[in-house]
Amino acid sequence: MDKRRLAILGSTGSIGVQALDVVGRHRDMFDIQLLTANNNSHLLIQQAIEFNAACVIIANEELYTEVYNALNPHGINVFAGMSSIIDAMSTAENIDMVLSAMVGFCGLEPTLAALRSGKAVAIANKEPLVAAGRIIMETARENHAAIIPVDSEHSAIFQSLQGAHSPIERIFLTASGGPFLRTPASELDNVTVADAVNHPRWKMGRKISVDSSTMMNKGFEMIEACWLFGVDISQITVVIHPQSVIHSMVSFQDGAVIGQMSLPDMRLPIQYALTYPERMPLDIPRLDFYKLGGFTFSEPDLAKFPCLGLAIDAMKKGGNTPCALNAANETAVAAFLNEEIRFTDIPAVVSRAVDKCSFIKEPDLSAILETDRSVREIAANIIAKR
Repeated sequence: MDKRRLAILGSTGSIGVQALDVVGRHRDMFDIQLLTANNNSHLLIQQAIEFNAACVIIANEELYTEVYNALNPHGINVFAGMSSIIDAMSTAENIDMVLSAMVGFCGLEPTLAALRSGKAVAIANKEPLVAAGRIIMETARENHAAIIPVDSEHSAIFQSLQGAHSPIERIFLTASGGPFLRTPASELDNVTVADAVNHPRWKMGRKISVDSSTMMNKGFEMIEACWLFGVDISQITVVIHPQSVIHSMVSFQDGAVIGQMSLPDMRLPIQYALTYPERMPLDIPRLDFYKLGGFTFSEPDLAKFPCLGLAIDAMKKGGNTPCALNAANETAVAAFLNEEIRFTDIPAVVSRAVDKCSFIKEPDLSAILETDRSVREIAANIIAKR
């Protein structure tokens, strides 16, 4: 594999940190051209020095001086602000691949800018695909830019499709069930932030951990899969698989089912995306089939986890509704993390905010941005009145 010049958007988050772990194991295969962070200036500085980054961008402009003073003596270029990230994605010619690992809707415009410039995008940031999937996929096609999924489930689907020359009959999207799989619904009112971010299988950031707890994350993944793999949401079945060993499966018209298995470790799908189409050595624990015990599978409880149903309904309605869903959810989850609302208030806030959103059948980018802005305001008002 030729040496790849990487930009990692969100290098200080969970995916970004694990991506740099992968890069550190294969230093001869990657050059770090750009690292970005929102607020974690200390870790960004450490990463830039350790990996000899050509450039860093700190989104929080108030932290620019701190980062500049630390990195300028090392000859590392420093910029600040979201506009600088978008500009870098649009104009930088020294980047072959972008790992989009920012958290939330804010990753949309940088991802689009990278695709417009023809850069390959390894996408871990799910909210842009949820909010503007049609626009992202059209932009990729128009500019002959590759999109490679990083999420463990979508990576599993992507890997299962390698060499397939048959239409997808069905996608089986597996879900661990999160920390509250066995918790009675009557006890969910008392869930704390610490409870909700304590995922039993995966180490993730706080926001995605809450989304996993409500199963909104799985709903988002259904929407992502529709766009990434060109299927209708009716062709996707969510399967609760608490062991998190089978990361997803695809069935074909002859009845064959192909899936991808491994112990839960995000470094595997991250590395697969960064080195695709090649596979490289990775020193992580291997499956021991003699010690695994049994696998279990079950249907999700939509009454207990209404966020999953809200996501399915949003994708069925289409238009700007998934964007509204994401905006309302980001606002509600932030309020829960700030202990302003209860865990069980999240789906109620999301449902009410989405219902109040004006429907647009085929939104362009400006309509998506306005939907996001207006629905956040609607959701905030709903929260303030609770």
